[in-house]
Amino acid sequence: MPKQARSSKTTKSTASSKSTKTKSTKSTKPKKLSFWSKLWRVLLSITIPLGGGVLIAFFTRDAMAKFGSFNLPPLAPPAWLFPVAWTALYVLMGFACALIWFQYHSARKKADRQIAKSALIIYAIQLIFNFAWTPFFFILELFWFSFGWIVIMWLLILVLVIKSRAISRPAFWMLLPYLIWCTFAIYLNLGIAILN
Repeated sequence: MPKQARSSKTTKSTASSKSTKTKSTKSTKPKKLSFWSKLWRVLLSITIPLGGGVLIAFFTRDAMAKFGSFNLPPLAPPAWLFPVAWTALYVLMGFACALIWFQYHSARKKADRQIAKSALIIYAIQLIFNFAWTPFFFILELFWFSFGWIVIMWLLILVLVIKSRAISRPAFWMLLPYLIWCTFAIYLNLGIAILN
């Protein structure tokens, strides 16, 4: 009898310890970022694409003059529209990146953190593709290579947009114009490659 009582006590104690462990894992609170930590993340997220875009524009400052000299496909916009559009898109991309970054820190589940982390990695990769496309296209005039490059970039953006929909709806809507613009850029790149 005493042995059975001891065994029942041990099983109860193990069960209670397990239940407390599961309660503790369920009640884990996500990290709350302060106002200042959110602010510097937003500023950094916007500065990286904007700063990279400014640098690329400086090194390819004759690009707009070259664009006017190409044989252009129908619906090609005026050259002045490109810096305006890219500035707006870089700001939206930066805000979207910051929102995904917030979710990475505040995610309650490990799986949600992994999704946000993978989205941030894809964002960084596509940004490198974005910066590299301009020299390939305007300086080296590798039109067909640039076409293949921007198609890969478009696929990366598509995956990013799909992932962001599950992470943050505002980030999804901020990235959607970027995907649409790059779809139009693929058309322009293909048209210039064919006509030139």
